[in-house]
Amino acid sequence: MVVGICRMDLILPGNDNLKGKRRLSKSIMERMKQRYNVSVAEVDCQDNWQRLVLGVACVSNEGGHVREILNDLVRWVESSFDVNMVDCNIDTV
Repeated sequence: MVVGICRMDLILPGNDNLKGKRRLSKSIMERMKQRYNVSVAEVDCQDNWQRLVLGVACVSNEGGHVREILNDLVRWVESSFDVNMVDCNIDTV
């Protein structure tokens, strides 16, 4: 069993309040779950309305498959939403 962990640090450029951040973060997280069958949560900067830090976990029987899913997920987030990726770390255990 291989567990993949991804931490994404995102800037929300057009956001001006916590309500807007909550709307966007829920949309991103729900679509991630539906599209990639991963677990996801907001893991840091909950009170900062222009920053979103997400933790994503994926389990598979092959490390290459886990990395492929998480790399595809990162590319999808960057291309599908109005966000700027500040940092992204992918690890496998």
